Amino acid sequence: MKKFYVASSFKNIEAVRYISRQLVERGYLHTYDWTRNDRASTFEDLTEIGQREKAAVMEADFLLVLLPAGKGSHIELGIALGLGKRIYLHSPDGEVNHLETTSTFYHLPEVRKCIGSMEELIFEVMEREVIAQSVME
Repeated sequence: MKKFYVASSFKNIEAVRYISRQLVERGYLHTYDWTRNDRASTFEDLTEIGQREKAAVMEADFLLVLLPAGKGSHIELGIALGLGKRIYLHSPDGEVNHLETTSTFYHLPEVRKCIGSMEELIFEVMEREVIAQSVME
């Protein structure tokens, strides 16, 4: 069973929940649902959440990053890049392709940019993961 993790900001909490639910309904396993957390109010909370999120990224077969993303999401992106994970970057309005709002890491060949709706993102992930599975077999 393919495992995934979704990185984003609290601003996108409903989108993260929607994507996660859609993938789980299609047979994928969500490694950690950070949307269940309240905002951290202590350093101990930050440490515990950080450990869970790091472990979830490491366990995942692929990572989805929904823009706009927060500081933690970019660290998770870095972990996934370093581990050679498949990465899908969702930019609903194409801001990823604007020099003033993009990041160098968004344009690495390991990052699959998906511009458009959530449904288009889900379709892209499903299609690419079938290809990845067939290559691994």
